[in-house]
Amino acid sequence: MNLDLPGGRYALREPVTWVKPEKPLESRIVYAAAHVVADPLGDNTPGSPAAVDWDATLRFRSHLWSYGFRVADAMDTAQRNMGLDWTATRELISRSAEAARAFGDPADLVACGAGTDHAPGAGTLDAIASAYAEQISVVQEAGAGVIVMASRQLARAATGPLDYHQVYGKLFGVAERPVILHWLGEMFDPQLAGYWGSRDVAAATDSFLELIHAHASMVDGVKVSLLDADHEIALRAALPEGVKLYTGDDFNYPSLIRSGSHALLGIFDAIAPAAAAALQALDAAEAATSEADRARHLALYDEIFTPTVALSRKIFETPTFNYKTGIVFLAWLNGHQDAFSMVNGAQSARSITHLAEVFRLADAAGLLADPSLAVSRMKALLAVNGL
Repeated sequence: MNLDLPGGRYALREPVTWVKPEKPLESRIVYAAAHVVADPLGDNTPGSPAAVDWDATLRFRSHLWSYGFRVADAMDTAQRNMGLDWTATRELISRSAEAARAFGDPADLVACGAGTDHAPGAGTLDAIASAYAEQISVVQEAGAGVIVMASRQLARAATGPLDYHQVYGKLFGVAERPVILHWLGEMFDPQLAGYWGSRDVAAATDSFLELIHAHASMVDGVKVSLLDADHEIALRAALPEGVKLYTGDDFNYPSLIRSGSHALLGIFDAIAPAAAAALQALDAAEAATSEADRARHLALYDEIFTPTVALSRKIFETPTFNYKTGIVFLAWLNGHQDAFSMVNGAQSARSITHLAEVFRLADAAGLLADPSLAVSRMKALLAVNGL
């Protein structure tokens, strides 16, 4: 099958059939950070309250669970702080946790972001801690795990590391079970520059580790999205025993997962079928009784994951915070939603040439489930762009 794309005629590969896991993934704990599906008939112009297609949004979470992933919900992939307002977020948390019950315990299968975005005017440390506590309570009441998101309000109000420690220390007292801490780099949100009290990454890391060591019993793990593999490896080694490192590095995830990181990744939203197959190969490698079998399974792991990295690097290219557009684009191409539309009008955040390259790379990675559908939808998008 061929398609005329910007840059020339493209010949699609044969589609790949990815087999769903017959048992839970074992070697790593893996969360896919999931997007929300906008209601194509809703008013999702920039600045409007989010209008969400709840049926399609929940079907997509079932798709992720069916491939053995846990779901990280109400995170930046779901457009928190970029169009998903608190009213819609609160409903998403409740609906996602309830939908998880069809697959198991929502406390194990879904973790949701708790932040301070519903209180943009919170300017004191006490007000910020109270805002956090309110959202943590919403997540816990839904039965989901808690991911403590980085706060723009705290980044603005804090004068140094001790202010972060004061606020987070209060949150550990509110949490009913260990939480995941989220360090989101400024490439994902420029308003989070200097998080943990310093723009110097080494100094910020020292502050972060001091907090974790002081509250290790209440920290399930840390999700780090700095796109720096060497930093992640060093941080992972410095964590207290029992505290997990969930890679958020959408550039270097295959090597980081292989070397011992767990994962909480936005790219897994788009590459779930292939990622599940790669992680099954990793399970087999770690259970292998001979070096030959281990090497064979690891080779398969690399073979599956390698082409997804080029796709991920394209989707997450600068400006990185616009990666959600590519994620939703692929969900539309693969029939998970009826329209290429996003809350806050974010479908316009990437160019047609960018999206054409995402199409090529997704096909090369075997991630166009129905090439005929993908081609027909891509042709329609090209046509409305005058191509």
